[in-house]
Amino acid sequence: MARPTPELIDALRKTARKLANGAPYQWGHMGGCNCGNLAQELTKLNRDQIHRYAMERYGDWNEQVEDYCSTSQMPIDLVINEMLNAGLSLEDLKHLEKLDDRQVLLRFPLEARYLKHNIRDDVVSYMNAWADLLEEQLLSKITLPIIQEMALA
Repeated sequence: MARPTPELIDALRKTARKLANGAPYQWGHMGGCNCGNLAQELTKLNRDQIHRYAMERYGDWNEQVEDYCSTSQMPIDLVINEMLNAGLSLEDLKHLEKLDDRQVLLRFPLEARYLKHNIRDDVVSYMNAWADLLEEQLLSKITLPIIQEMALA
């Protein structure tokens, strides 16, 4: 699971909001799919740049992640590296593309857990639920000094 960072939480929420408000979405487009839209937010590259970088190598996001090399200097690897630096893991990218991370899905009622990876509304719901989960994890790690003092008293 991703490292819960404010930057990543914010990027997930912004991406979900943009998609909900009609940002271009096309699951078969490397810059306009689930990972592609989040990559746009994290890297500030546009969808066409991300797609062009991905097309320098073969495959979808899952295959790009499998072939990722932190030292290759291939443009798509640089994009993935920026995403990893924001707190994501390679497994997170695979799960995002398929909307299938178990921890995220457990946040949905049982009847709503069967998300379709290429449906905009499902992507929005998944990203918002993931951001909520990461925010809870981040907040649980914060201890204010006054609370520590009260606990010791």
